[in-house]
Amino acid sequence: MTAIEQTEAARPRGTRLPRRARRNQLLGAAQEVFVAQGYHAAAMDDIAERAGVSKPVLYQHFPGKLDLYLALLDQHCESLIQAVRGALASTTDNKQRVRATMDAYFAYVEDEGGAFRLVFESDLTNEPAVRERVDKVTGECAEAICEVIAEDTGLSRAESMLLASGLGGLAQVVARSWLHSDRSVPRDQAVQLLASLAWRGIAGFPLHGIDQH
Repeated sequence: MTAIEQTEAARPRGTRLPRRARRNQLLGAAQEVFVAQGYHAAAMDDIAERAGVSKPVLYQHFPGKLDLYLALLDQHCESLIQAVRGALASTTDNKQRVRATMDAYFAYVEDEGGAFRLVFESDLTNEPAVRERVDKVTGECAEAICEVIAEDTGLSRAESMLLASGLGGLAQVVARSWLHSDRSVPRDQAVQLLASLAWRGIAGFPLHGIDQH
């Protein structure tokens, strides 16, 4: 069950929940408000109302609005990192790895909760703690891709990291562009187009010490 689903299930005011369940409920409500309004326009009153709790209950779990926002960022940054790692580990066929990785970004931005907006379209990127988390998710996804490239091609870590950053940036920007378009290109087709583009580039680097996939 997602955080937003937990929010819907637990919305009636006055319901007593275990601390972890209440925290998840509040995160779900906060996600809805932050995605809809942005950080600056969102108010703790709105989040408490959305969750069906009093403000003191909200403050028991999160001392302030920034703490709540950062908790959501931690959750959703880790979600993308794990999705990319999972895609890379899903097959040993490098062409399919590229497609799986591209698809992980598309799945992330298409999630109905809109959490990607908090990570990649935040109106709070001038806040150091937010910038740190955005840089972390970008960096860790690139690191995961870099490991595969370096192992398979024999390129230096610095060279592999440049390529990995390019692939991750390509996937993230194109996935968001697709989401904000009229989506006349179906998701599977969009993923395949992007994967073909990325594969034509990365396949130009010969594999090191193993047969070409």
